[in-house]
Amino acid sequence: MFDSLTNKLNTVFSRLRGKGKLSEADVTAGLREIRLALLEADVNYKVVKELTGHIRERAVGEEVLQSLSPGQQVVKIVRDELISLMGGEHAGLSLDRRPSVIMLVGLQGSGKTTSAAKLALKLKKEGRRPVLVAVDVYRPAAVTQLKTLGESLDVPVRFDEGRTPVKIAAAAREWSEENLYDVVIIDTAGRLQIDKEMMSELQEIKAAVSPDEILLVADAMTGQEAVSIAVTFDERIDLTGVILTKLDGDARGGAALSIRRITGRPIKFVGVGEKLPDLEPFHPERMADRILGMGDVLSLIEQAEATLDQDKAERLAQRIKKNQFTLQDFLEQLEEMQKLGPLSGILDKLPGAAKLKGDTAVDESEIGRSLAIIRAMTLEERLQPSIIGGSRKKRIARGSGNKVRDVNRVLGRFKESKKALKLMTGRRGKGRSPLDILGV
Repeated sequence: MFDSLTNKLNTVFSRLRGKGKLSEADVTAGLREIRLALLEADVNYKVVKELTGHIRERAVGEEVLQSLSPGQQVVKIVRDELISLMGGEHAGLSLDRRPSVIMLVGLQGSGKTTSAAKLALKLKKEGRRPVLVAVDVYRPAAVTQLKTLGESLDVPVRFDEGRTPVKIAAAAREWSEENLYDVVIIDTAGRLQIDKEMMSELQEIKAAVSPDEILLVADAMTGQEAVSIAVTFDERIDLTGVILTKLDGDARGGAALSIRRITGRPIKFVGVGEKLPDLEPFHPERMADRILGMGDVLSLIEQAEATLDQDKAERLAQRIKKNQFTLQDFLEQLEEMQKLGPLSGILDKLPGAAKLKGDTAVDESEIGRSLAIIRAMTLEERLQPSIIGGSRKKRIARGSGNKVRDVNRVLGRFKESKKALKLMTGRRGKGRSPLDILGV
């Protein structure tokens, strides 16, 4: 996410930090590079012009040119302006009625159906009782997909065969009210392109159910096209916000940096993966930090708290304190780590992630390989790793589809982890859980 933009901005900042004092010419040269980096990231040219204008206005003032650390001051100014550009603060959902209605709109292929299920899961975790509604009568696969996703979440899916999308939506709202469900999420039909028929149908659904939220689901990979689509939808049906999907892919960041300023509508959530938990609230200040290579530790903490088994972590902490950390514990921790998603996604949230990823190849298969090796061991071997000799290593390697050197690598990492955890749970780490030790 934003790797190219982050690297280019950090190159500019490194050059500015290297100067004891900044001249107006230094600021002008740096802004020229920032402008090019933003344009290459597919940020709207009007937004780039406005953003760099604001940065220049502040950067050539006394607060920077007379500063003892001018390079750092420029970074702060850029961060402040990026946060302002993206809306300043997180915009949550307005769900005050019972039931509240959320309409998801967008083009075909943008990820509406999956986003509907992701949103249902998020609301369910918050104590809500959501209902999913399938009104895409033109694409049977969409109805089937939503029903499958609803079953996996234990969330009801409403669909009435043979009825119009407007009647399906209105009936679902009535049913939800009668059955005490408090959020109705309507997955509307998409098209390959915007047309009058599509917009007319959305306007009719809006009139029938009076939605509290109308969220455009836009594909971040499409860059400025996503911004144009947002403008058109907003003009016709008055959006309340945007869900930006596929932000974990090769998105250059242009849509995330442009949508709020061009449309005036906030990005409320971002999709950062294919799994149902991979939907994050959009926080402008955290996103600015990620763009500038400062990481997003707060989001990582929230993700860990929501995903990881805290009781299991506390039990592990006690075992570590007693020097009883085994390969079975190691296996459980690797399984917990998998719940947080791909390693690349975790790295994105760490300060200096772009440099770390540039220096080290991220091998997403490494955890899976380690899991296979440990699972090929007997319980006795996991509890007493010292008994694993040459013949056992060969058996474990064959059983896991790996080589003996791979088994040795896992055993070596286990020993390093055990040693490190023992040190970290000494006098200063007394009473702390592994999540505390890891900063989460």
